Amino acid sequence: MYKIQTLNKIAKCGLELLPAADYEIANECAAPDGIILRSADMHKMELPESLKAVARAGAGVNNIPLDKCAEKGIVVFNTPGANANAVKELVIAGLMLSSRKIAQGVAWAQTLTGDDVAKQIEAGKSQFGGFEIMGKKLGVIGLGAIGALVANACLKLGMDVIGFDPFLSADMAWRIKPGVKKAAGLDEIFASCDYITIHVPFNADTKGMLNKDAFAKCKKGMRVLNFARGELANNADVKAAIADGTLACYVTDFPTAELLNVEGVVPVPHLGASTEESEDNCAKMAAAQIKSYLETGDIVNSVNFPACELPMSGARLCVISKGADAAAVTSALAGSGVTVLDIVSKTKNDYAYTLANVQGDTSAAESALKAAQGVILVRAL
Repeated sequence: MYKIQTLNKIAKCGLELLPAADYEIANECAAPDGIILRSADMHKMELPESLKAVARAGAGVNNIPLDKCAEKGIVVFNTPGANANAVKELVIAGLMLSSRKIAQGVAWAQTLTGDDVAKQIEAGKSQFGGFEIMGKKLGVIGLGAIGALVANACLKLGMDVIGFDPFLSADMAWRIKPGVKKAAGLDEIFASCDYITIHVPFNADTKGMLNKDAFAKCKKGMRVLNFARGELANNADVKAAIADGTLACYVTDFPTAELLNVEGVVPVPHLGASTEESEDNCAKMAAAQIKSYLETGDIVNSVNFPACELPMSGARLCVISKGADAAAVTSALAGSGVTVLDIVSKTKNDYAYTLANVQGDTSAAESALKAAQGVILVRAL
């Protein structure tokens, strides 16, 4: 029986993938084997010794202490692409909000009173004029699951789309429509586009990348959309760029106090993944990943350990190590009384993960592996 703790409300369709005969699921749980969460902050949480895996029902993992988990051999999963369509649709809405003063017009219309509302609207609607997006140039920074969908959709809307992603995988490249042009670098995006939408992960390299230096390269009247992470933008620089006319509009799904009630800023209350379909997709993917890892040791979509899969045959040993490799694990297995049927080892950053299908009593092998230098965790399945 595996114990799963949920730190947020997780869609029922996802939790149903964890059968009651094998899983105990609760909000409060002593010695959980796994945790499934959405936005709950785990940074100040004491990680139980029993914890083997954490699954984030969403793409971002800033709320999870990745390094601490890695050091303890806790595999952290996310669900890339599960909410991609929901975010894509909101980005398209953001394009409209940045071009047409829809939100301002709706707010103004709500203030009208009297029997001549139609007359007041006709007299006052000119203050909410805007621009069409057809024929305008859109720069897409980051062409992963969301960025690719945005680029393709906006191409169909008649925009001139140019994208940039130095880490574009071959798989994602196949998903991008031929009409999407490739930028030589970020400078080309900043200098030539009417709109920019950003879809990159937040890390030390991308923190505050939308800053005064970037805006200095932009054409006047640029419109910027940030539905990725608030920390990708320097808010003080955003406000300064709006004040001097460099930015005509900044649409963000991550508003902070300093961005509220600023003319030219459209604050969206973090609605990117807030659809029933997205929440269901994320919950199902998170549950499936944690189930597969706990039951078979296979790792798919981990952010702190390498992807590693092996068809099961006989008993299975799962080994997480730091600085060790397949040879070190094989050496520890030698003479331990088991027959190795198949073995695979993958590395990511400083960590290695090894799956070994074996025959025989695994107890001696487990002891030998745990004693090997660099080994953090050994599981026998």
